[in-house]
Amino acid sequence: MTKEFAVPPVVFTSGGNTGVGGPNVPQRRVPTAPFQPPRPSNSGIPFMSFDVGSAAASTSSGTIYGGPIGGGGSTNFDDEEALLDELGIHPDQIWKKIRSILNPFRVSHMVHQDSDLSGPILLYMSFGLFQLLAGKIQFGVILGWIVVSSIFLYVVFNMLAGRTGNLDLHTCTSVVGYSMLPVVILSALSLFLPEGVVRFVVAAVFVLWASRASTGLIVSLADGGDEHRGLIAYACFLIYTLFSFLVIF
Repeated sequence: MTKEFAVPPVVFTSGGNTGVGGPNVPQRRVPTAPFQPPRPSNSGIPFMSFDVGSAAASTSSGTIYGGPIGGGGSTNFDDEEALLDELGIHPDQIWKKIRSILNPFRVSHMVHQDSDLSGPILLYMSFGLFQLLAGKIQFGVILGWIVVSSIFLYVVFNMLAGRTGNLDLHTCTSVVGYSMLPVVILSALSLFLPEGVVRFVVAAVFVLWASRASTGLIVSLADGGDEHRGLIAYACFLIYTLFSFLVIF
């Protein structure tokens, strides 16, 4: 036999302060529709929706106003500088400096007034590439010797010139790098030269060429080196002799 329980009926009212539970019980809210933007009027500024289809429809019905960006709607790339000029690389200037080294008796120091490192890096990479073709991986050795040689020549010149010397390290590195052109040519010719006395004789000629070119440039570009030309030439001779040993051995 089942027992019946008397359950009072529950009445839900629409008022916020009446109903079951008393006036302090919050009532359930009815969800409202999301925000709907106003429809485009006839002013010529339609509403841009995130829907691709509606965006295409709105653009076909009117012109979307983008507003001025940077003073104009488009970017003019004709006024921009070339990428090499922004990086400080001038191929015509590099070619003039390399061509000035080709004649060791008439080295033009005027084109070397503005020192740069783009040409020397190109010659270093060429030297390392020719050494690689000869079966010698010496990129790190070449870079290390270049740094040590530049610092060595910089210290020697300033010690000889004293207070009158105005040679900076950047100019010294540029001169040493561009004067590496004879050694680079020697490394290219060594691929076809036989081993023996011939290679030593050719290497001596190219070392004298590089030493004369670097000595003339340093004495012309810096003050206080005319009376110490012989010692500067000896320092340059030692530097390019070391690089020639990389080619010969």
